[in-house]
Amino acid sequence: MNYSIYDCDRHFYEPPDAFLKHLPKQYRQEFQYVQVNGRTKLAVAGVLSDYIPNPTFEVVAAPGAHEKWYRGQNPEGKSLREFGGDPIRSQPAFNNGVAHLDVMNQQGIHAGLILPTLASVIEERIGARADVVNALFHSLNQWVVEEFGLARANRLFPVSMIHLGDVDAAVEELEYLLRNGARVVGIRPAPVPGIGGGRSIGSTEFDPFWARIDESKVFVVLHVSDSGYDKVNRWWTAGEKGEWRPFEKDSFPELLDAMGRAISDSLAALLVHGVFDRFPNVRVASLENGSSWLEPLLKRIRSTYHKMPQCFRGDPLDTFRRHVYISPFYEDPIDRLVELMGADRVLFGSDWPHPEGLGVPLDFFKDVGDIDAKTVEKIMSANLKGLLEGKR
Repeated sequence: MNYSIYDCDRHFYEPPDAFLKHLPKQYRQEFQYVQVNGRTKLAVAGVLSDYIPNPTFEVVAAPGAHEKWYRGQNPEGKSLREFGGDPIRSQPAFNNGVAHLDVMNQQGIHAGLILPTLASVIEERIGARADVVNALFHSLNQWVVEEFGLARANRLFPVSMIHLGDVDAAVEELEYLLRNGARVVGIRPAPVPGIGGGRSIGSTEFDPFWARIDESKVFVVLHVSDSGYDKVNRWWTAGEKGEWRPFEKDSFPELLDAMGRAISDSLAALLVHGVFDRFPNVRVASLENGSSWLEPLLKRIRSTYHKMPQCFRGDPLDTFRRHVYISPFYEDPIDRLVELMGADRVLFGSDWPHPEGLGVPLDFFKDVGDIDAKTVEKIMSANLKGLLEGKR
């Protein structure tokens, strides 16, 4: 290779201090680490959560431990837990910027985005209480600024989370992040909760946020999260099972595809509700949502356009492809994604150090081995590099 590798999907595991160090006292009861039968559990808004079974991350499954399960290489019918094997102790690179850069050097990764792990538990469980979500995200973002910086060595770029429930507070948080050098921010791919019900992330109510994104030319990540779409599964199974656990797989919710539905609906909302028309500089990256949902969405967009052309300023497929970037799963047909979106809109993401990711990030080259070298360079390097540099 004669180019540097850019990885759009890396992670850190948040220690308790990440949320609690800067959290104002009046919100401490909303996010607590408590002891239950000798184990540390997380209580959010006064309710115990099993969403993340080990919220301190003192031990975790090894990076890439679940890869064969996700590739469908499971003839023995092992559970995801069995694939995980023996847990490993948390490593400095899992929550320290300097140590993480050292690992990136060893892996041959020049630059990458790094996202939180436990933060995805917050919004669905706090609901319409925007002040609580904002306090928790701001506390986490302050910790990230201190421990990582928002553009460490111009190589490691944390994705700080912003909640849109109070748009003025969202803009204030965005300004804080921009002052500290942010190149990218994240929002949850889901409706925004409110006391009157959910609102589209594309609603004009949130235009002050999108206007500042447009002006600053940072880009927005929509990373897989608990988007609340498990409620569809609960319509069918609530009498039998409790809280959804992302690391304990069941065949029925796998077929429902809550992940694909959440990101598909979120991008449809941004498109149809006019964010991309009102703010031409906005760019959005879908991370760790895969790409199996994309082709059906594009077909629905095309069909809707032919039925209701008056609802769009131009061809919505062209608009979608101008504004959206997608990071596929390694098991996805990546050549088909390139056909659907174009070579300039596909991003490489390893998901390191999560067990469902790649233990060796550059193994992704095996999954793009049938794609021409020029396109592979865009996927592995140029596309994310351009986003970080504010190019359009």
